[in-house]
Amino acid sequence: MKNSILSILAFTAIVACKKSDTTNTESLTDTSTVTAPADTGAMTNDSTAVSNDTETQTTLSDQDKKFADATAKGGMMEVMAGQLTATNSTNEKVKAFGEMMVKDHTKANDELKSWAAKVGYQLPIGLDAEKQKAYDDLKVKKGVDFDRKYADMMVNDHKTTIADFKKQAADGTEASLKSFAEKTIPALEHHLMESEKTKAAVK
Repeated sequence: MKNSILSILAFTAIVACKKSDTTNTESLTDTSTVTAPADTGAMTNDSTAVSNDTETQTTLSDQDKKFADATAKGGMMEVMAGQLTATNSTNEKVKAFGEMMVKDHTKANDELKSWAAKVGYQLPIGLDAEKQKAYDDLKVKKGVDFDRKYADMMVNDHKTTIADFKKQAADGTEASLKSFAEKTIPALEHHLMESEKTKAAVK
């Protein structure tokens, strides 16, 4: 009699376990079914974002890209060279000019980076070989030698930069980049004037 009762209880327990397993399996199946469409939707949105970035990049002309790259590298050079005046120069006028370069070109660099982020364009993140060599040559000079080389570099660089910005303002195709070039020209012309004064002061 006792054996019969134990057999019944054991059978009941096995049935209950099977039902529990079936319920858990169904629950897992339902969960995976719900999450799959969500993942698919996220991938679709990412693909759209990438597509939009690609389309934005294709709207830039060769002139736009050339200008953006040159301006990014030139801006980095102006800031790096300006920072050297604090340690390598002994002339207060040179140091003041260097501080102005760091401040003004950092601001312009940030504006260019903001533009690049909006249109999905990758700017250079370092100097090219030519500018790196010019910076390295300047870095080892001290005192009057530094002041003269730095001032001469700033005059030449700003003449070239102003010509580049005027070309972009005239021939560029991307509206916001053209606007950036146009509004920055007066500041660059002021820099050229001040660099020429600095050069005259350290002859």
